[in-house]
Amino acid sequence: MTENIRLDEYTKMLLEERKKEVIKKDPINEKNLAKGEGLTSPTSAVSTEETRILMEHIMQKNLFITINSQPNRKKELMLKKFFKMKRNQQVEVYSKHGEDTKYSLGKVSAVGRDFVMLTNLKDRMWIPYQAIESANIPYGIPTYNNTHQHYLYDNELRTKLITNFGATVATRDILVQQFYEEKLRTNLQSWKGTWVEVVVEKESLTGKITETTDDTLKISLLNKKIDIPIKEIEYIESLRFLQILIKLFNKGT
Repeated sequence: MTENIRLDEYTKMLLEERKKEVIKKDPINEKNLAKGEGLTSPTSAVSTEETRILMEHIMQKNLFITINSQPNRKKELMLKKFFKMKRNQQVEVYSKHGEDTKYSLGKVSAVGRDFVMLTNLKDRMWIPYQAIESANIPYGIPTYNNTHQHYLYDNELRTKLITNFGATVATRDILVQQFYEEKLRTNLQSWKGTWVEVVVEKESLTGKITETTDDTLKISLLNKKIDIPIKEIEYIESLRFLQILIKLFNKGT
């Protein structure tokens, strides 16, 4: 079982370990370069703030060039870019919910190829891009870039990412979300066994996730198995124990 640790305790422990580190200069030579060893070179020759501004400008220009060449993907690309900019920050989303509009408020937890996952203190919500009508920052919450991780980081993790990227990322879900764009079906497969409420065009379905295929989400409720086409999903929300009991009671009556 993984031991839980508070952020301030982890920060204190990490700083103490950093003080004990022996800093050694990498012996970079032709032999090491031929083997692909050693650390990578700096991002650019200019200052970090200039590099950051330049990279954001390049990404925005590339985004609009892509949109102009593929106008049918404009909504998907714009939403994906917006949510990536607001990762781990609070956003509000208006989406289709049957014949109504659903208002969702939460922190951007995962940004996939065709969906976004929001979380709050109680719930976890999966919203496909095709169901989103609009997304924004809640009124009164400032726009900012979450850059604190650039000032305090784990040197051991950094080295593992540089020297063994694939194996390191695959072992941590938070790194998978950071570096890869999952599809909705792939992400839901990792939540197998979770009780959810799934909203499609004309009804809401409740059950436990059992499996996902290329185009179907499979859930079960008691002895009943339900297959839901993923392209018809408008909204998914995790259920707490009390909510499950109420749903089962309503089904029984």
